[in-house]
Amino acid sequence: MVTFVGTQSDFEEALKALVELEYDAAEAYEAGINRIENEEYKMKIISFMQDHLRHIKELTELLKTHDIIAPSGPSLGKQWITKGKVILGNLVGDGAILLALKSNEIDTNTAYNRLKNHEHIWPDAKETIARGLLDEHRHKKWLESILDSE
Repeated sequence: MVTFVGTQSDFEEALKALVELEYDAAEAYEAGINRIENEEYKMKIISFMQDHLRHIKELTELLKTHDIIAPSGPSLGKQWITKGKVILGNLVGDGAILLALKSNEIDTNTAYNRLKNHEHIWPDAKETIARGLLDEHRHKKWLESILDSE
């Protein structure tokens, strides 16, 4: 799936879309945790899900400081695609689940990169976005390294 998160001209709207994408990612990781068999992979996926939950909290707080109500869940349309890839991956094993999670991480990396370079980024958002992007890079790199070794 190709994401459009971060292409919004208004930074507030882009940030709200990022929160929704983070909810989508957390739900996909939860689906993966419930389906993956390899315990080492499961522990790593749990830690990645916790990162996404932390991102939701941090981004929500950032929106609140600007008196903006943050989304309280995933985008209804995208969540089925994001989570569905993981559920379908269960039909063919751990590798397919990890591949689905990697696909989702490509989207979150793209979104964070766009927000980091957004023309109208809020000064107080720069650090939060940069930290989130580092986490997303780490998630994607780990998934790629595992998939390349299988």
